[in-house]
Amino acid sequence: MKRDRMDRNKSMVYVIDDDEPVRKAFGRLMRSADIGVEIFSSPDEFLSVDRSKDNACILLDIRMPGSTGFEFMEVMAAEKIPLPVIIVSASDDVHIRERARELGAMAFFRKPVDDQALLDAIWWAISGTKEKG
Repeated sequence: MKRDRMDRNKSMVYVIDDDEPVRKAFGRLMRSADIGVEIFSSPDEFLSVDRSKDNACILLDIRMPGSTGFEFMEVMAAEKIPLPVIIVSASDDVHIRERARELGAMAFFRKPVDDQALLDAIWWAISGTKEKG
């Protein structure tokens, strides 16, 4: 798929991670790829803002104080929030990956991530939201 500048400027990634250095690193990566980015330290913080942006996806950590990433994905399903989710977590085992699949995660990456592989997954997830919209 060709990614022109117009498509990139319309795209948005919502980063939800409790680790500030990780949030900053993902923010820099998105900006370097001309992708819009909004950064949140918790699922509750994300739920308190307008999420009407088309062509968007969520980068989500699993283990966070308060709501876990999996609990947040259950809330997303209940509230019919149609954004694709890419899991990015330091925790990785067969049970975590299985649960991520069950809840509809489009991809799973273990921290630290390969930047290009993550960007490819983001474009894939965002292109799926364009086709639905």
